[in-house]
Amino acid sequence: MADTVLDLKGLQCPMPILKTKKAMTALLPGATLEVFATDPGAPGDFSAFCEQSKNTLLESTENDGVFRFLIRRESA
Repeated sequence: MADTVLDLKGLQCPMPILKTKKAMTALLPGATLEVFATDPGAPGDFSAFCEQSKNTLLESTENDGVFRFLIRRESA
């Protein structure tokens, strides 16, 4: 179970990443954020975001056009 859940379905790039970045700053290190998005570019965007921000993408799945990402905050 994630510590925080963000429903970003219907938003297009760059909004899902911008809202995720803002939500991540509110989390303590070790906390997780579950994100739902429908933007077709989301898988690549979230992978790059996690790599650049040094957070860990724990899970990335897709079901009927809805992408689900589970991200762990690694540092402050």
